[in-house]
Amino acid sequence: MTDEPEYRIPAGGGVPWRDMGGDHISRPPDRDIEITAVETMAIAGNFTWGIVKIETDTEQYGIGETFRAEAALDMAERMELELVGENPLDTDRIVEMLNQRYTGCGRIGQAAFTALETACYDLKGKVLDVPVYELLGGKYRDEITIYCDTHGGESLGEAESAAPQEVYTPEGYARAAREVVDAGFDALKFDLDVPTHEQYDEANRRMDNEAIEHKVSLVEAVRDEIGYDVTLGMDLHWNFTTETAIRLGKKLERFDLAWLEDPVPPERLDSQRRVTRELDLPVLTGENLVTPSQFNEYAREGAMDIAAPDVNKCGGLGEMRKIATICDLSGIPIASHNISSPVGTVAGAHLSAAIPNFIAMEYHSRDVPWWNDFVERTAGSGPILDDGTIRVPEGPGLGVEINRDLAREYLTDGSELIV
Repeated sequence: MTDEPEYRIPAGGGVPWRDMGGDHISRPPDRDIEITAVETMAIAGNFTWGIVKIETDTEQYGIGETFRAEAALDMAERMELELVGENPLDTDRIVEMLNQRYTGCGRIGQAAFTALETACYDLKGKVLDVPVYELLGGKYRDEITIYCDTHGGESLGEAESAAPQEVYTPEGYARAAREVVDAGFDALKFDLDVPTHEQYDEANRRMDNEAIEHKVSLVEAVRDEIGYDVTLGMDLHWNFTTETAIRLGKKLERFDLAWLEDPVPPERLDSQRRVTRELDLPVLTGENLVTPSQFNEYAREGAMDIAAPDVNKCGGLGEMRKIATICDLSGIPIASHNISSPVGTVAGAHLSAAIPNFIAMEYHSRDVPWWNDFVERTAGSGPILDDGTIRVPEGPGLGVEINRDLAREYLTDGSELIV
């Protein structure tokens, strides 16, 4: 007698009789390719950037990027077992297979197959010799408007090394706003959930009058400096109660903000809906919503004016295309969240070019001077980000290749170069 079970659960989970493999699917020889390996590396940017590479039985390979790099890269490597032998052109089927197999792994699993899906799209574009935006329906625009995340007037690193009252000042916000506008950006965003005074109790998610008036002074200083022709958003990072968010929002209505972002925790749909309906300024949310069904619920409930999905955590390009369509049906525009390297940012640019309801995409690397140099265009020339816009790459696939020297220089400890 043996202790071995009669069957084993597949490595990714699920049930052994649900087989979504592609062995029964055929293609002409020039498109009959197979995935042979998944490799990953982590890059020390302002966040840890998680890069994946899918290799095939041809010379072609694809790259993608994931959010939550440390855990998601490990998960992506585990998913290699499911992908070897699959045709990367079957992007939708691969995403559905990974989604079903790894649904029990939550957001980490989804972040992992997001990068893999993007790498498959990169591969598909290279095999078919077209840019990714062509695979997503073609272009509505050649250039993508980028808004610059300006944190709290200083870079994250500088802010962490100084006393809050010395960093988060109206003068600091105004100075940073001027620097960003002078750098060519017509749109920017600040964090408004910054510390205010020593007596402030963060645990109860409420603000007293002093805290609210301090935040109003920050916004006023920015508007006084750059005027009203510049697009300006403010981010609350889901830190406040419904009542506090409404009180603050009412005082900010006079500044003609493009949006007030994530005023309450995203899982509190009723609170989000109430804030959205009470305020006479656009409310944006979505970076923590990661499935089309979640965006559908928020759109149906009138719980957002602008949606902010993140192409590197919501399932990939195909899933974000679904999200954009859902939002468009409700008249909701897209201002996408993005804290990625140029790899993930370019993926977002292709998607942004292919949807009608796009307004802007985030850039979160003002304090990474080598950000633009991390990739090179495979067709044409010029930096990825230039004067506050991204000209969508025209090379096959994502249309960029990673700079090997920079990748080697900024590899995290224990990570190996894969390009």
